[in-house]
Amino acid sequence: MLRYLRARLRYVGALVVLLVGASAWLYARDTGGVNEASGVVPVKRGDFEVVVTTSGELRAPKFVQIQLPPNTQQAEAYQLKIATIVAEGTVVKSGDVVAELDRSPLASKMQEVSLALQKADAQYTQAQLDTTLNLSQAREDLRNMQLQLEEKRIAKDQAQFEAPSVRRQAEIDLEKATRGLAKSTTDYKTKQEQASAKMREVGADLERQRNRLKIINDVMAGFTIRAPADGMVIYVKEWNGRKKTTGSQVTPWEPTVATLPDLTQMESITFLNEIDVRKVAVNQEVQIALDADPSKRLRGKIVQVANVGEQRPNADAKVFEVRVHVEKPDTTLRPGMTTSNAVLTQTVKDALYVPLEAVHSDSGRTFVYRKSGASVTRHEVSTGAMNDDEVVIMAGLTEQDRVLLSPPLEGLKMSLVELPPSQRPVPRGDTAVGGKGVQVAPAPSASPPPAATPATKVAPSGKP
Repeated sequence: MLRYLRARLRYVGALVVLLVGASAWLYARDTGGVNEASGVVPVKRGDFEVVVTTSGELRAPKFVQIQLPPNTQQAEAYQLKIATIVAEGTVVKSGDVVAELDRSPLASKMQEVSLALQKADAQYTQAQLDTTLNLSQAREDLRNMQLQLEEKRIAKDQAQFEAPSVRRQAEIDLEKATRGLAKSTTDYKTKQEQASAKMREVGADLERQRNRLKIINDVMAGFTIRAPADGMVIYVKEWNGRKKTTGSQVTPWEPTVATLPDLTQMESITFLNEIDVRKVAVNQEVQIALDADPSKRLRGKIVQVANVGEQRPNADAKVFEVRVHVEKPDTTLRPGMTTSNAVLTQTVKDALYVPLEAVHSDSGRTFVYRKSGASVTRHEVSTGAMNDDEVVIMAGLTEQDRVLLSPPLEGLKMSLVELPPSQRPVPRGDTAVGGKGVQVAPAPSASPPPAATPATKVAPSGKP
């Protein structure tokens, strides 16, 4: 009896399991198994929006620069280090100390210039003494020549009653004395000019050393950098994207230490890749969100799109800078805040669309795997506009269809249900990649897609 009851229980349990399984199979067949978690999704209908979303950073287009003191290059201070700087975001008044620079590089330079100045001053004094002695001796020689000339003139007058040879000798002596005096006079003038040139030379060197020392003193006095106006201190970025702060290098070619931005005007600076940049244009509206306050939403407008790409640090692809003007900024905005910029580039009214993962491509044909009940077929489709997640279906599907997100096993061996030639996409312009290497053609218009028409089923070989 016990054995009989156990057999009956096993029989009833097996029957229940069979009935439950059959019911589930029939339900799945009737409903098409529409379950996104299981990889099947319906074709959606509605307004399709193409939104380009990119992160950016707030910046003030107008600002006052806090820079190194002038003449740092003349002072031969080519690399300076920021010793201390106030914290970023500090509100300062005009004249407040913002930063201190390391003075050690110029301290040794000042000592060197001071020694050069002392040497130049000594040379100037020596040149003065030499000039005084040389000109004094030259004046004495000139005076002696004048006296000799006077003696020769008297001798000539006394020899007028002497013999002709004596008179001739007196005349010759007088002529020599006259010529000697003229030469001494010329030599004296030359020595004066030489002395003047020498004094100008040593004087110029002395003045140059004095100017060098004055420039170094002025530059060192400016190493205490003060705010040129009222505002909030914002650090500037170096070539590698890092902010200049304590310990950073500052050069005469990049003299800005920090900035004082005008917070009444703000803009978001973002960078787009080569595909997305062609979707945006000047004057397009932008929705701006802040990472620091996700609840805050701001409106903006694109004011500039770069024509030339650039290579950003730690990036392989070239990007294009896009400037977005922020309308009605408030007091909570700060330069350097991270933003999320959403640009609505296109809207397709009443469109059919599916996830990008559901669209595939092979041998130049774009297709989806359409599920109908328990069967799956491969259908060619014509695609249109796409965004980050979905793509518009222009032809090949209806609103009642359901598609697979992932291809089934040996899916490429299935027969392809082709589109009529009139509904096949015509390659034009640029294409975008969607799904698994899918080439998605741009939408020809924003009008509703045409209804799917009966298609012709072809064999895998491509013959009708």
